[in-house]
Amino acid sequence: MRYPRDLHGHGPDPNVAWPDQTRIAVQFVVNYEEGGENCVLHGDAASEAFLSEIVGAEPRPGKRHWNMESIYEYGARAGFWRLHRILTDRHVPVTVYGVATALQRSPAQVAAMQSAGWEIASHGLKWIEHRDFTAEEERAMIADAVRLHTMVTGEPPRGWYTGRCSENTLDLVTATGRFDYISDSYADDLPYWHEHAGRHQLVIPYTLDANDMRFATAQGFNSGDQFFSYLRDSFDMLYAEGLAGSPKMMSIGLHCRLAGRPGRAAALARFIDYVISHEKVWLARRIDIARYWAEAYPFRPADDRPSRLSEADFVARFGGVFEHSDWIARRAFAGELSPAHDTATGLTAALTAVFRAASEAERLGVLNAHPDLAGKLAQAKRLTPSSTSEQASAGLDALTDRERDRFTALNNAYVETFGFPFIIAVKGRSKDEILTAFEARIGNDRDAEFETACRQVERIAALRLEDMLPR
Repeated sequence: MRYPRDLHGHGPDPNVAWPDQTRIAVQFVVNYEEGGENCVLHGDAASEAFLSEIVGAEPRPGKRHWNMESIYEYGARAGFWRLHRILTDRHVPVTVYGVATALQRSPAQVAAMQSAGWEIASHGLKWIEHRDFTAEEERAMIADAVRLHTMVTGEPPRGWYTGRCSENTLDLVTATGRFDYISDSYADDLPYWHEHAGRHQLVIPYTLDANDMRFATAQGFNSGDQFFSYLRDSFDMLYAEGLAGSPKMMSIGLHCRLAGRPGRAAALARFIDYVISHEKVWLARRIDIARYWAEAYPFRPADDRPSRLSEADFVARFGGVFEHSDWIARRAFAGELSPAHDTATGLTAALTAVFRAASEAERLGVLNAHPDLAGKLAQAKRLTPSSTSEQASAGLDALTDRERDRFTALNNAYVETFGFPFIIAVKGRSKDEILTAFEARIGNDRDAEFETACRQVERIAALRLEDMLPR
């Protein structure tokens, strides 16, 4: 069973570089929603209640909310122009998330965006909640948003961000095949590829923390200084990571009716000045990041990854990781595999969990499936390829007669004492180290040695997987 969520992502050490070896990509988004929000004038069932100065507002079914409407109007009439001045005066590239109906109602603002060279991505047809829409209804709204956006701006959007999205949004946008990126994700500090129904889609994650929306939510920002401090600390952390060789992306989310207020806009201006005082910073539009990423890190099919294999292929590839015990791979496949198990660390965890959950009799069977060290099977060249390679790496294929006699005596005594062969992960050990461990462990009690042998079986499996998969 494949678990669809990817909790591994780029892993602990992403091998990523930005253009000109810059240390961080910084991206400013202006959300343009004013005139596209819930309003009975727009044919909606109730007034807007989200992201305004009225924290905790409730929708008013069938009625206009005059105060709410005027707050949104402030964003278009005053807040937009203040943000526009701050950003253009500092030559900051911007991506606009433009709600199509809001853009349609604001021709002067659209002209200013285009004159400044801002990217205008789609923010959907209307600034409303989509979680309860059917896939068919949302698909139709995506198409309508693209059509209206194209009419208003003169070109179709290359980026998409619904925001108030549904569980279907990412797949629906991917299925269109028309967008360079989608940002309905908060899952990473770097772009990544999403696959659905034979198509792939670049995802450039957005942010809800470095976002002025927290001025309008509980446990949010109360002052411009808090906003500035949070943005500065976020930038400093990511900049330091880039300096250390692991560059990331920082997104800053702005709303005309929120950050466009004077006390907050001043904090934004201070932050921009702080950013541009640093060297090796890439200020970019999201479309610029998308185009760079698609060229530098193009999509590559992942059909050979463990979580993507058929049961037959999975067992054929990993059934021998635990010696002659492919039932472990079969049970792991029947469990919950995900992209997190596509690495040596991840698949080791999945297979080892099956082994640990097995009965004592089943685990004993795995122990007994292992050959003696330098035993008869090795001499007859009847070991598995993995065991042959492992024993050879420790020099067990080139013993003197005296050493071979010593291993034979210890093997016989150990099996007679414990009822299973001596097992140790020999990779990286010398034959003298192995003999020393052999002589020490033969004095253990049976329960302690059974658990020690099981841990060694797990270690052998982990080492084998490290030779087969990335870590």
